[in-house]
Amino acid sequence: MAVKKGGLGMGLEALFSDNTSEIQVKKTLRTSEIEPNRLQPRKSFDEDGIASLAESIKEHGLIQPLLVRPYNGAYQIVAGERRWRAAKVAMLEEVPVIIKELSDSETMQLALIENLQRENLTPIEAASGLKELVDTYGMTHENISRIVGISRSSVSNTIRLLGLPEEVKELIGQGLVSMGHAKVLLSVEDEELIKELAARVAEGNLTVRSLETLVAGLKSDKKKSSDTKPSDSYFKEMEISLKERLGRKVSVKHKNNDKGTLVLEFYDKADLLFLADKLAK
Repeated sequence: MAVKKGGLGMGLEALFSDNTSEIQVKKTLRTSEIEPNRLQPRKSFDEDGIASLAESIKEHGLIQPLLVRPYNGAYQIVAGERRWRAAKVAMLEEVPVIIKELSDSETMQLALIENLQRENLTPIEAASGLKELVDTYGMTHENISRIVGISRSSVSNTIRLLGLPEEVKELIGQGLVSMGHAKVLLSVEDEELIKELAARVAEGNLTVRSLETLVAGLKSDKKKSSDTKPSDSYFKEMEISLKERLGRKVSVKHKNNDKGTLVLEFYDKADLLFLADKLAK
């Protein structure tokens, strides 16, 4: 989700740089006087990345200040928690800061902008942060779009991710299901089918285009089956069930003696291998 330069993000680019260019330091604070922000949309931090930044800080010092605000007798981080964590690892007693009086809403907006510009948030973390702006601060999707610097449709589509099953959201958070895949899954109504398709995506068996083709085929088959009166309810219901469970086109053809053929469609070599593995078990 690319963030455009604008709104509250304008003029903050220097603050978002890890440790690369100079900026006028307004003040220093002891690291013990600073606390992380509970509104921080980012929930996980790469420990290896922090360790690497800590080594840079040991050698060059912390060049970029943290943006903090007065909060409950201490100072709360608005932007720069990753740098603060690395400074603690580097055993710095004091860090440069810029202190500003900011509301909870402004703090949340700036934290989102920092993380979105760095592309540090998973789609689910971004969705939770955007929804917080809606639910807690009463902001509209249009307002968020203007302030945070992403399109209105991106705001809406990202928040919609929170409606996916928990198992699927975990896969998205782990980077096993992309935002492109997730958008396709949002068009599927059956929750169990969403889980099955997401599992196949996580296994590396479906590209976004393959998933789109598969979902479109399932919707088309479902419409046809609803418009056609089945000649034998058992075989037709079995065909529909297999389509939903396997996530592909299925044809069940039978004779009067109940013998028949089962035809399964595959979409590429990887999909055929996936089917072969399942049938061989």
